[in-house]
Amino acid sequence: MPTSGPESSASAQRDFAAETCQKLRSAGFEALWAGGCVRDMVLGTTPKDYDVATSATPQQVIDLFGTRRTVPVGVSFGVVMVLGPQKSCGQIEVATFRADGEYIDGRRPSSVEFCSAEEDAKRRDFTINGMFYDPISEEIIDYVGGRSDLRAGILRAIGDPTARFNEDKLRMLRAVRFAATCNFEMDESTRAAIRPLRHELVQVSPERIAQELRRMLSHRTRAVSVASLFSVGLLDVIFHRIFGGELEGNTSTAGASVDLICSKLHHLTEATFEPALALLLESQFDPQAGKMKTQFVDILQECRALRLSNEEINCVCWLLTAAAECTDASELPLHRLKPLLSDRRSPLLLDLLKATALGENRASTDASFLEEYQNRVPAEFLNPPALVDGTDVKALGLKAGPVFKLLLTAIRNVQLDEKISTRQDALDLLRQLSTTIDS
Repeated sequence: MPTSGPESSASAQRDFAAETCQKLRSAGFEALWAGGCVRDMVLGTTPKDYDVATSATPQQVIDLFGTRRTVPVGVSFGVVMVLGPQKSCGQIEVATFRADGEYIDGRRPSSVEFCSAEEDAKRRDFTINGMFYDPISEEIIDYVGGRSDLRAGILRAIGDPTARFNEDKLRMLRAVRFAATCNFEMDESTRAAIRPLRHELVQVSPERIAQELRRMLSHRTRAVSVASLFSVGLLDVIFHRIFGGELEGNTSTAGASVDLICSKLHHLTEATFEPALALLLESQFDPQAGKMKTQFVDILQECRALRLSNEEINCVCWLLTAAAECTDASELPLHRLKPLLSDRRSPLLLDLLKATALGENRASTDASFLEEYQNRVPAEFLNPPALVDGTDVKALGLKAGPVFKLLLTAIRNVQLDEKISTRQDALDLLRQLSTTIDS
């Protein structure tokens, strides 16, 4: 019986990547696996995807695999996407060996020149990402010292780190992420090259910065990443509305603040982005009523500046307000407690509350109470069907408007507080409240 699932899909992707190289080889071209997939293989992890580098030009790749199975995603940079024969095979990015011309926008070269595999390796970012693998002879081809750096646990830029970071400013963030997620030490010359260039990160699109942050903050090494972002001066560049110049200069006070943030981040267990971002932003968040509105403007601006999705922004804001509300959670009225725990994001809230308590070296009393209540009370009691709706309000002769929401919210709160349980009770209370509003 054929297998299915992640393992078979990974096998299919690997086989397709090997077949892609074999087909290019049979046509007389050089073809090798390149970049991250080689790094992952050497580290003993299964690659998420495969890239192929080849001596074939983009048009030659298209001619060989056919127009139906190729997508010219970046022909000017020598890149063609080759689609697998079936969905489980995924797709392979096939790039022509190239040397880059001058970078003028901090992201892309102004021109490219097709070249040899060795020259191609030397224009890449870090040594651990600069290796090739021949799937036919099963041989690693290393022109940049990637294998020795992998063995030593070192993240090192290829060649001159300042030149590499000037070519693409996002590489500064990638250096932090790779060092953290691989549990590597950053080479001192690579680290030293970041701080003088850190303010040039603004040349990178917010979307690309946000994607790196998602990868950092959803990984279990998120605390290491944030500590590293602070040490190289990138944290307040990314979040300048929240941190401003507070972290500039690496003072002992700023260091203590970041240490506390990282202590909380270390205790998060959910492999998601939003709780970590909420904890990071919460470090400057005072839940006092007089300050909350002003601070929320800053937090929203940070999220929107990163071009986060509406869903991500809503989740971060919900987590921050819910966490602030859950101080002394056992004292919350049921009409506030139940919506929090019936929300699909409640596991993220509990994770955040636990991490905050553990990071502050105190008992997670509020999280424990919420978790126990959630486990004890059936879901249908946490979020029971509403007893009345807008049609019932309209039947009382009231015109549509803000009063509808006020009345329905009032009835819902009384229902969640378990003071009424039948539709008739709700209708009676609705008539009573509507009379009060009319008067």
